[in-house]
Amino acid sequence: MRRSSQLLVCSALLLSSAGATTYLSPRDVDWSKDGKFVYVTAQTGKQVLCFDPSTRAVAKSIPLPGEPTELIQRGDALLVTGGGPNGRVWMIEADEISRELRTGHSPISPVLSPDGETLYVCNRFDNDVSFIDLESGETIARVPVAREPIASDLSRDGTYLFVANHIPDGRADSDYMAAKISVINTETRAVKTIPLVNGAEGLRGLKVSPDGTKVYATHQVARFLVPTTQLERGWVSTDALSVIDVASQTLEHTVLLDDVDQGFPNPWALGFSSDGKTLVVSSAGIHEISLIDLPALTAKIAAARATSENDARRGADNDLSFLSGIRRRIKLEGLGPRALAVEGNTVYIGNYFSDTLEVIRFNRDGKTRGAAFPLGPKQSITAERQGEIYFNDARLCFQNWLSCATCHPDARTDGLNWDLLNDGIGNPKNAKSMLLAHETPRAMWLGVRPDAEAGVRAGLTHIQFSVRPEADAQAIDAYLRSLKPVPSPHLVDGALSESARRGRNLFNDLGCARCHPAPLYTDLKTHQVGTTKGQDAGREVDVPSLVELWRTAPYLHDGRAATIQDLLKTHDHAHALELTGSLSEQERDDLAEYLLSL
Repeated sequence: MRRSSQLLVCSALLLSSAGATTYLSPRDVDWSKDGKFVYVTAQTGKQVLCFDPSTRAVAKSIPLPGEPTELIQRGDALLVTGGGPNGRVWMIEADEISRELRTGHSPISPVLSPDGETLYVCNRFDNDVSFIDLESGETIARVPVAREPIASDLSRDGTYLFVANHIPDGRADSDYMAAKISVINTETRAVKTIPLVNGAEGLRGLKVSPDGTKVYATHQVARFLVPTTQLERGWVSTDALSVIDVASQTLEHTVLLDDVDQGFPNPWALGFSSDGKTLVVSSAGIHEISLIDLPALTAKIAAARATSENDARRGADNDLSFLSGIRRRIKLEGLGPRALAVEGNTVYIGNYFSDTLEVIRFNRDGKTRGAAFPLGPKQSITAERQGEIYFNDARLCFQNWLSCATCHPDARTDGLNWDLLNDGIGNPKNAKSMLLAHETPRAMWLGVRPDAEAGVRAGLTHIQFSVRPEADAQAIDAYLRSLKPVPSPHLVDGALSESARRGRNLFNDLGCARCHPAPLYTDLKTHQVGTTKGQDAGREVDVPSLVELWRTAPYLHDGRAATIQDLLKTHDHAHALELTGSLSEQERDDLAEYLLSL
């Protein structure tokens, strides 16, 4: 399999495990209202960069006390979300932090009300949205949504906040699983849910169109109902743009962004040209942007709907030529385009892994020109960083359909069951988190791989259908070993709640630690626990680590338990029911709270 020139450049850079290198990792991009700068949030660099387009260089940087995610402008001030578990909104005025507002766990996607007085923030791992009064700095409401709200935008009149939820919720042993769009009435705070097409997951971007009539959201479409026997024509995963009608708050259509013989994997950021005629979408997996003729797209969707009798939610038509003639794909110099802003006919793209700001100018005649500019000094590439690049890079995959991150976003889980061929066919298993995978052999739910190293290499061969150098797998190993647990949103100021402390006592008294001993909370063995059925009936199941359990729903090897409470109360995990069958409702809740705090 041929490697692109950019991949060869990355591979040729110095690999080191010293860990002293600090990357910037641009996460959000916005054009300043006075036209002087392009603002860039540098996530791992913990700063806001002010890029001067006239000099093509960073003019100044503003340090932050934590990792930023995204920003929005309010008058002369910048409002920047970040801080991870210690969620904050930093208000920056005159290049300094003038105010710090507290919000939820891993805040992202700040949106201002039309009058500029209320800030809406998605708290990704609290599964809710904060309404913050900017006059007082107080949070006036926390509105629950679905799972991992990650992007949002307001209707033009400010009445409705549309929220993209990252991955599906609910039990996975179902024929229909999909992430959702939540719609919050900002006045009443009532929430409506718009289910997307079957298999929709990995939502990343969401924007209301310039005319205010549509909402566009980027995501993947997992073909989880079929075994992973091939990749051609998006058999395993396709990439999509869902269109929501603002007036009716319904899913209007789902457009595939792929071509017949090449994917547009891991679609991420999106934006609109100033004249509203071009929709720009980035692919973080193949390092491209697409320029889509928006009026032509709108007309084509209207024509398709006029001849279709299907429910828009039922499934994305596998039409890999829908964008033919109305879309241009542009390869970028940089790696990991996770942010973009459009000003006129110029696109500013933040390349997460290259630490560059790429500038693409396009014309209606089809001509484009561009260049990438460094946001900081050139850094050597550590083994861990190279592995992270490979984990997210779909160019390693046959026809570029997917990357490791397609099914393991942020190296965790997409919440779906997959019918891999490593243990038979017709017996799907829930996607596992990669956290601690290398410290907890064996690998896979039935332990069919001796360790995570074998799993990584099998994934490249049997899931990405590619033959890669051993160095690639070694780099991915290094990245996965470097993963650290994220503190649970169930902790209170970093410590167990009173309920969780009672649950910890129950966990120890009931003997749960026999199979789940600290610190990894697994005995590294397989056991027959009464959950397997069909062709897997009677087979032993790997004991998973309970670390970061709060993030890995649904539970059991086939995802039949939507919540930990479901697992403890109703499902047939033989040991769990034997141990917890006599517990009161309060005791089960306490035990669940402890497990979700790990």
